[in-house]
Amino acid sequence: MTQTTHAPAKTRAQISDKTLRRDQWWREPAVTATLLSIWVAYATVHVFLGRWYWVPRFHYLTPFYSPCISGECVAGSSSLGQWFGNVPPVVPYAVVSLVFVLGFRLTCYYYRKAYYRAFWRAPAACAVREPHERYSGETRLPLIMQNLHRYFFYAVILISVLNTYDLVQAFRGPDGSFGLGLGTLIMAVNVVLLWAYTLSCHSCRHITGGRLRHFSAHPARYWIWTRISALNARHMQLAWITLGTLMLTDLYIMLLASGTISDLRFFN
Repeated sequence: MTQTTHAPAKTRAQISDKTLRRDQWWREPAVTATLLSIWVAYATVHVFLGRWYWVPRFHYLTPFYSPCISGECVAGSSSLGQWFGNVPPVVPYAVVSLVFVLGFRLTCYYYRKAYYRAFWRAPAACAVREPHERYSGETRLPLIMQNLHRYFFYAVILISVLNTYDLVQAFRGPDGSFGLGLGTLIMAVNVVLLWAYTLSCHSCRHITGGRLRHFSAHPARYWIWTRISALNARHMQLAWITLGTLMLTDLYIMLLASGTISDLRFFN
């Protein structure tokens, strides 16, 4: 029996056909691309709209404008104060938080899979030839920036605390005492799901239980790790659900602020 002394050269599979699959493999990336495009278009328009984001009567602030730190923010909407004066329309009012939220979502492991397949087509589906001749993974610009995901996670934890504060303020009625409306419940559902999505992050799972040699020596961290792992199994679903709740929360507050509808009040 003979043995080779040199390993064969590693090259990409040479497949002439685009794919040998006969199922509708294109459907999932197409749906993903469509839904993400709709959400990005909606969010972009309202982030730069500069109005209909605050309902002073019930203390509702859309998460798209939290924290509102521009000098142009309407009175009462700036929970952290106004950090600078008037800005050009191309600068969002919540410019500080949006950078980290966007960075966290873009570098999220699930969203990478989603937009790599839907837009970058690397590849569009399993066993489908991608259009790129070379593959460098996430080792070069701009994709090497994906390694910042953990640091974006730390920042988003603080932003989630701020969203929770905004929710607490939404439990105030017109006279300043306790109040409850449909908007409050919508914001509450959104904040709870945003916390679930954030904590289900793969980085959070690694932070709580990674690099431990013996779980038995760290029972508290093991308990936390098991709970985070259970959430992590639903990370994809939470990623999509929170896009929906963010849009619903923002749209409801926008309709209230513009006077299109009235809030359904349960108490005060």
